[in-house]
Amino acid sequence: MTSTEIRSKFFEFFEGKGHKIVASAPIVNKNDPTLMFTNAGMNQFKDFFLGNATPDNPRIADSQKCLRVSGKHNDLEEVGIDSYHHTMFEMLGNWSIGDYFKEEAIAWAWELLTEVYGLPKDRLYVSVFEGDQADGLEPDEEAASIWKKYVPSDRVLYFDRKDNFWEMGETGPCGPCSEIHIDLRPDADRIGDSGKELVNADHPLVVEIWNLVFIQFNRKADGSLQTLPAKHIDTGMGFERLCMAIQGKQSNYDTDVFSPFVSELEKLTGKKYEGSYDLDARKDIAFRVLVDHVRAVSFCIADGQLPSNTGAGYVIRRILRRAVRYYYSFLDTSQPLIYKLIPSLAKYFQEVFPELSQQQDFVAKIVLEEEKSFLRTLEQGLKRLSQVKISDGVLAGDVAFELYDTYGFPIDLTRLISQEKGWTIDEAGFQSCLADQKKRSRKDAESQTGDWVPVHESDNAEFLGYDYDSLEAVKIIKYRTKTNKGKETVQLVLDKTPFYAESGGQVGDVGLLKTSTGTAIKVLDTQKENDLVIHQVNEIPADPSVAFNAEINAGRRRKIENNHSATHLLHAALRSVLGDHVAQKGSLVNDKYLRFDFSHFEKMTDEQVAEVERIVNEKVRENIPLGEARNVPIDQAKDSGAMMLFGEKYGEHVRMITFDKSYSVELCGGCHVNHTGQIGLFKIKSEGAVASGVRRIEALTGQVAYDYVNGIINEHKAIKLMLKSPKNVSQSVQQLLDEQKSLNKKLSAFKAEKASSLKSGLLSQAEKIKDLDVVIAELHDMEIADAKGLAYAIDQSLDKTALLFLIINGDKINLLCLINKDIVSDHLHAGTIIKQLSKHIQGGGGGQAFFATAGGKDNSKVAEVVEEFKAYLGK
Repeated sequence: MTSTEIRSKFFEFFEGKGHKIVASAPIVNKNDPTLMFTNAGMNQFKDFFLGNATPDNPRIADSQKCLRVSGKHNDLEEVGIDSYHHTMFEMLGNWSIGDYFKEEAIAWAWELLTEVYGLPKDRLYVSVFEGDQADGLEPDEEAASIWKKYVPSDRVLYFDRKDNFWEMGETGPCGPCSEIHIDLRPDADRIGDSGKELVNADHPLVVEIWNLVFIQFNRKADGSLQTLPAKHIDTGMGFERLCMAIQGKQSNYDTDVFSPFVSELEKLTGKKYEGSYDLDARKDIAFRVLVDHVRAVSFCIADGQLPSNTGAGYVIRRILRRAVRYYYSFLDTSQPLIYKLIPSLAKYFQEVFPELSQQQDFVAKIVLEEEKSFLRTLEQGLKRLSQVKISDGVLAGDVAFELYDTYGFPIDLTRLISQEKGWTIDEAGFQSCLADQKKRSRKDAESQTGDWVPVHESDNAEFLGYDYDSLEAVKIIKYRTKTNKGKETVQLVLDKTPFYAESGGQVGDVGLLKTSTGTAIKVLDTQKENDLVIHQVNEIPADPSVAFNAEINAGRRRKIENNHSATHLLHAALRSVLGDHVAQKGSLVNDKYLRFDFSHFEKMTDEQVAEVERIVNEKVRENIPLGEARNVPIDQAKDSGAMMLFGEKYGEHVRMITFDKSYSVELCGGCHVNHTGQIGLFKIKSEGAVASGVRRIEALTGQVAYDYVNGIINEHKAIKLMLKSPKNVSQSVQQLLDEQKSLNKKLSAFKAEKASSLKSGLLSQAEKIKDLDVVIAELHDMEIADAKGLAYAIDQSLDKTALLFLIINGDKINLLCLINKDIVSDHLHAGTIIKQLSKHIQGGGGGQAFFATAGGKDNSKVAEVVEEFKAYLGK
């Protein structure tokens, strides 16, 4: 079976068992701040297991994109070295949400593997949980007894918590599991050598292919287990390993999941893949690393996570740079390579994961730029590493940090290179250097290479803008000048400030700093550097030591508050209308409008948009008071159910914003209205796509929304007036459109008749130059498209057409040249001819060998154009 058939048969089998086949969740985890990436098929069903939501169908199956390169589950270091580990992989899974349990899960797994896929029964082993005293759990004899209906007792193996108790993360749904392993060794190796001793022993040909997890517990933050209100089934079968077993291969990379991309790499690099797993076979390791890593990088970008220097973005960058280093060092390739694999990758996954093919060009561009960036420094970094003096086989921590800081080497890449050379790294030294850098960064944010000018000593730099629009007796702690693109700005740090620094999507405040003498300095923007609030002003104060009154532009702030609070109301309304999968993916809040990006996989219907708008305006009219809680312990905020945004940095204490605790509770550092009624009016202006799985809404509030709606009403009135005030405007417009369509048909018929008449006349005027049928015509008041159609019609009636039209419409002139495709040559090339002729008309143009056009503004040189055209053909 091909891999596509294997996947299809899985879906068909479980659909036949009453399962609903659902789409994969994004590989970048959008809903759960405890997980950076989707690392298992069950992630998207976590709320079902916890009883927080109820699925439409308690039986579900899918193929889930997973990534295991961070946290508890990290397979990155093994990728390329062995035959079966991957960063991104597909997890085929079937789930029961409080429906069937162990009996059915085991029976169906055995049926699918042995009867549908035809795997040999004598090569299969199963494992069950042996119990755990610390957790107070007994051995899973229930699963063992069920398995003994299908396999001999000596093939039912007991393993500890490490192997047979599955947990998604530090907390969450979990339970004992039963794994199915297959012995893929050649028959000769199996004679007298039982495979059971090799189960869970990291043998490359005795591998786990399916894990049946019996979700019975929830692991709480304190480590204790809580029994779930219902029992669930969560299974995960590695698609790549399954294909290896069914296709009779001894490596995942030999299956058709990877082999087409290996072949493509061979063509791109001119290298041959030998399939060796010797640790010295760096070339073969490089092939495997590339065909694996391109999948992880491409799908993460397609799901909205761009490479960056922090968080999930840095994980993606690490994977990509690991791949670049491999092809640079072992495939003798110094030009970007990975991005070239993306079109074929997108095509392969088009049916099951279409999001990559939908963004193929975008993803390829991001990967290409990342490759270019790292290749610029990779050679220098490797050269630096070759010059390092090694003491006792240990790479110094400061050198590892230099590679990280100066050359962009992720530490795991340096570890990899060191292992290849037989070195270890002074990890403690590296971490010390990293910690020092963070300290320097914080200090640099305050002293910035020594260009801060101190004014007053102060330990405080308080933001008081939640409570005050203006403050008296404000002192400047320090200031500096900064030049950006030739423009000089002045930056101030104040001991206390009402100015909000841009963060969380909310723009920074503007306003004034006033002295007692009435002198005013404009604050043009407010930004953050680490935790430092920076005020950008238009000039250095004449006397920086005097006290100031700091005043924000309060009118502007009120509009910003309207939009920020409306964003929270919008977020809650979207979740109410579309579902709990909606999560904020970005926002912009200023005084003119709000922009909100959110996770959702299809265009909102007009009805959904209208319903969201209705709900928000309903909440505005309710005049809900602001609930603001500051310095809330993070755990308490989590327990309250406050919305937490993935990728946001949260401290030990947070600020919680509530507009009706049953409607909207979010962690937020921004500024808000005191009552929702202050928003006045909420109007959605547009809804559209940003990227795969990410939609964007732009909306207006307050007076801006009022003016926008009034503008639409006034435009409607104007249209109605133009149509002489019909009872039904849309009906009248439709009548006009129908009339226009009818007239266009008549016009097209008239043009066709005219073209036919012209065609006959032009054919009769054709002259011979050498052996060419030459048609030259001066056409007035004709569209280029119509002239093009006429030219092609003439070409169909002549054998060796060389045609030139001079199309004159007013002062402008266009040239159109057509050369019959059968006679095109280096000399008879329409693009070349038209470029030469366009010089006479003060214009330019070009095109293909058989058809080209040019436009110009001088129609006085028609004779010269014709003369040169004839002369050119006569050569």
